[in-house]
Formats: sequence, C-alpha cells, structure tokens
Amino acid sequence: MSISVIKDSCVGCKLCVKVCPFAAITMIQHKADIDLNKCNLCGACITVCKFGSIEMTKPEVCQPHTINLSDYKGVWVFCEQKKGQVQNVCFELLGKGRELADKLGTHLAGVLLGGENIEAKANEIIARGADKVYVAASEKLTNYQPQPYANVLIGLVEKHRPEILLCGATFIGRSLVSRVAVKLDTGLTADCTALDIDPEKKILLQTRPAFGGNIMAIIICPDYRPQMSTVRHKVMKESVPDPKRKGQIIKETFGADDLVSDTRIIDIIDEIEETVNLTEADIIVSGGRGLGAPENFSIIRDLAKVVGGAVGASRSAVDAGWIPYSHQVGQTGKTVCPKIYIACGISGQIQHLAGMSSSKIIVAINKDPDAPIFSAATYGIVGDLFQVVPLLTKKFKEVLKK
Repeated sequence: MSISVIKDSCVGCKLCVKVCPFAAITMIQHKADIDLNKCNLCGACITVCKFGSIEMTKPEVCQPHTINLSDYKGVWVFCEQKKGQVQNVCFELLGKGRELADKLGTHLAGVLLGGENIEAKANEIIARGADKVYVAASEKLTNYQPQPYANVLIGLVEKHRPEILLCGATFIGRSLVSRVAVKLDTGLTADCTALDIDPEKKILLQTRPAFGGNIMAIIICPDYRPQMSTVRHKVMKESVPDPKRKGQIIKETFGADDLVSDTRIIDIIDEIEETVNLTEADIIVSGGRGLGAPENFSIIRDLAKVVGGAVGASRSAVDAGWIPYSHQVGQTGKTVCPKIYIACGISGQIQHLAGMSSSKIIVAINKDPDAPIFSAATYGIVGDLFQVVPLLTKKFKEVLKK
C-alpha cells in the first residue's frame, strides 16, 4: 500500500495536518506533504479531506506463478564439505533423500562443490545412496564463500531441474540455500525435523516446529520448484554405507564470472576445544543459568573430559557471555542426539528441549524439583550441581581407570 497527495487539487486547508495521529503531514509551499517514514497508512487524512486530494493505492496483484512441474525430476542433497571432508549431516540427508526418491520413483543425486581434489569424495556419496553426484571443482571453491557457491548451485539447478533440494541447517547451509531460493523464485522451509511425500499429490511434506516449538507445522510448496528444505543435524539417521554401490559422477563446468566474490577469506581459525565436537558426541555435558558464573563451567568441562564427551550450554548461558555460541544446544543453537545428555543447572525451556530431547538417555541435575527438564529426563537428580557434578567426575575417574 502507498499513499500520496494530488498536488493539483490540494488547497492547503491543513485539515489533514490536524487529524494525522502520527504527525506525518506537513505543509510545503501551501501543499500537504506526507512523510512516508512516519505514516502508518491509517487513512484518517483521506476521510477528512474534502477535496479528494489524498489517495491510497494498492500494489498490483502478482500473476500466478506458472511452471511445468513435469520438467522437474530427482531429489538432490547439497553435500557440504569442510577441508575436503564431507560432513555427516549430508549422510543423514542422503538416507532420507533415498527414501523420498524411492517414494517418488526418481533418482537421488548429491551435489559436491570444493577444491580441485574434491571429486575423490564422490564415491563416498554414492556409497551412501546417491545414484548421481554432480561435482563442481575449482581452487576458488575450496572454502565456502556465499556468492560463488550460490552462483554455481543456481546454475546446476537451472540446468538439471531437480524437484527437491535438501541441505543441512548448518551455518553454511543456511547462508547458501536462502540465496539460492530467492534467485530461483521458490519456497524454502528451514529447520525441518521430518520430511515425507504426500502419497496422492506426490509433493514434499516438510515438518518443522513453530511458535517456539509449541506446535509442529507441515509446510508444502505445490506450485514452485525445486521444493527446498534445510534439516538440522542429528534429527535423521545416517544412511548405512555400501561400498559396492555404483553411481554416476558428473563433472560440471561453469564460467569464471560464477566464481567472482565481493569478499575474500583472509584466514580460517578453528575453535580450539579440549573435548570432542558437540554435534558428533556420544556424551554431552551441558551447563545452564544454574552455574551462576562463567568460571563455573570448569566443572562441566572436567566431567566432559573424564567421560570423553562434549561441552554444551543453554541459551541463557550463551547470552550471558559465559561460553561461546558454538556450544549452544536448542532451537536457536545446535540439535544434538547423543547416547547420554547430562543437563546441569538447566531449567528445560521448550527451546532447549527441542535441541536435545531425542537423546537416548537424559540425566538432569537441578536443585528445583519442579524444573521442566525433569519431565524429559530419563534420570533426575534433585540437588546442588556444585556438589553433585564434582562427585560424578570423581566417581567416573575411579571407574574408568579400572
């Protein structure tokens, strides 16, 4: 919606100035002038104007999007790599992608972008269920940069026209596919926790949490292609590798302009952490607001180190600056699925539970017996974490030495 003054008929009576509740109208050279930064489009000025000198116009209605859906075939998985290693979230997506492709009666393809030697990883993707792997190799694609990666992926989609494109909801994935979706004029459902195919309409059913995780919404994209989703790490099972599987490796070409970037990488600094990677860990020890101070995370690290686990945290601990964001577990952090999750001083808000509730065993330590975390816990310990956690650390040291 927009609003404007018809200068030729405005007589400068100032009635609109008096009635505007947002002080958005002033007089310039005896004519009303509307400050669109202040205007709330309430229409009060239109009602009061006796000369019909103010008009509000509606934007043109967009024409329906029409494409030939039958031109789009195949399920694609963007296979994210770091330092030449395909990331595990891709193996999870290949497992789900294989299931979706079989239901649609179509092929499953992996898309692999990277440095000159990245083609060597294509067979790894085929072993995980892919029928084809599209490989785009260049020194300039060795490390992720948004523009070149998006340009190459957009070109591949426009050329081969997949009906579904899946990507991990990682820092790279979220940055990349949002750009791709905009350029391709299609829909994108972020942070899906489940994917399926409608048996009648043969379209992708994309399930994701909404309203702070209080409901699960099923989203469809019936009129646009490709149907695009990002999926969080650890919400789906990895496909089992079959080294005997055969598939097609397709080397793709692209123009020099596709690799142009407005930014350049100066250096890549890996976070130094004594414990294991959070999303890959079988055991995670997490701390929350109950720790009270950043230095108290030392008892969490001690326990994690003894049991060979990773250190996690709640959003409140991260927001307080006690620990880096890379340790955050929850709806706005990482989704994890360890064998054992030990929550220390974490109340258990729905946003945190959304990121760890699929853990096989959840141990909650909290002095508040009514803390919501206990409703999700396999085992609960009501007590002071500053006493309980060090005792656990001591006991594990004794047992694991044997």
